[in-house]
Amino acid sequence: MKSTIKVLRTKQGKHSTLSEIYVNNQLICYGLENIPRPVKIRGETAIPAGHYTLGFNREGAMNGRYYDDYPKMHRGMLEIRDIHNFSYVYFHKGSSYKETAGCVLVGNQCVLEDGDYRLLASGVAYKKFYQLVAELMLHGLVEVQVE
Repeated sequence: MKSTIKVLRTKQGKHSTLSEIYVNNQLICYGLENIPRPVKIRGETAIPAGHYTLGFNREGAMNGRYYDDYPKMHRGMLEIRDIHNFSYVYFHKGSSYKETAGCVLVGNQCVLEDGDYRLLASGVAYKKFYQLVAELMLHGLVEVQVE
């Protein structure tokens, strides 16, 4: 069975892009990325709109930190794969575009401050999102659609 995560970009700040994240057409949380750019700047550019696959990445320091934070649920970082010219793109917790490093942050609430969006309750949103998506991944392919 194929499941879909939709990252629907809704608003843009000076350096940030706010989105709504849906899993199988159900709104789950907000997302935050850097802004899209015509020429990629490493760690400061939103991923291009498109369709991608999702997989578990069980390598690296971030994976170790998240395993320490969530030992009972963590199976690996949720990695958005097959993005041209991008690597190690994860869904993870954080509140500011400065923490994205080219990834997608998740949060339960959002605010606009000084021209940029910021997420709140990211840890709570991450646990909910991760548990739902990890379970879907165990039952089949999960596609990520970025619009």
